Amino acid sequence: MREAYGQYSDEELIVRLRDGEEPITDYIMDKYKNLVKSKAKSMYILGADNDDLIQEGMIGLFKAVRDYDSGRDASFFTFADLCISRQMYTAVQASGRKKHAPLNTYISLYSHVNHGTGDGEPDGEEAQLQNILAARAELGPEERMIDKENVEGLERIIERELSHFEKQVLDLYITGMSYVQIAKVLGRDGKSTDNALQRIKGKLRKVIGQ
Repeated sequence: MREAYGQYSDEELIVRLRDGEEPITDYIMDKYKNLVKSKAKSMYILGADNDDLIQEGMIGLFKAVRDYDSGRDASFFTFADLCISRQMYTAVQASGRKKHAPLNTYISLYSHVNHGTGDGEPDGEEAQLQNILAARAELGPEERMIDKENVEGLERIIERELSHFEKQVLDLYITGMSYVQIAKVLGRDGKSTDNALQRIKGKLRKVIGQ
């Protein structure tokens, strides 16, 4: 039966699940397990144990299966991606455990900011940052924590200069999310999120450019 589910779309399976076909829950949870693991890897930079993040991600995925409404929401994949990200980020915030992001995360952000279009439209900046984060994931702990004093100094400035909302936006931005994804995770509109990102860029430009 599980093999047969593969010929149906997620949205069709959810309809069948609502009609009482319970095994579909296990099928979807298994199908999206790799997405959860991938999200956990990108969120790891913000703190929390990887296994804990995966567990939270699976909770988010279960909520997506439970709450998805094809008449209201976008595709199930988009909805699940949002629920997983939101559940993980909420858990990171609640834990109060936040790692120091490597200095080159901020330097890279600043560098690509200076070469952006400035009009809020995707200009390759997110893709570039994704590549940087992926490359950094291959490095050892010591290489990733270079220049710790500068990192801590910069983070103190960020703590002082950024609003609570701007800090949230920056947190998610350095995991590789676009401002559109960030807006959905934080439950804010795209315009205010993009404006916050532009303010962050301006503040970091001033700080790092000194």
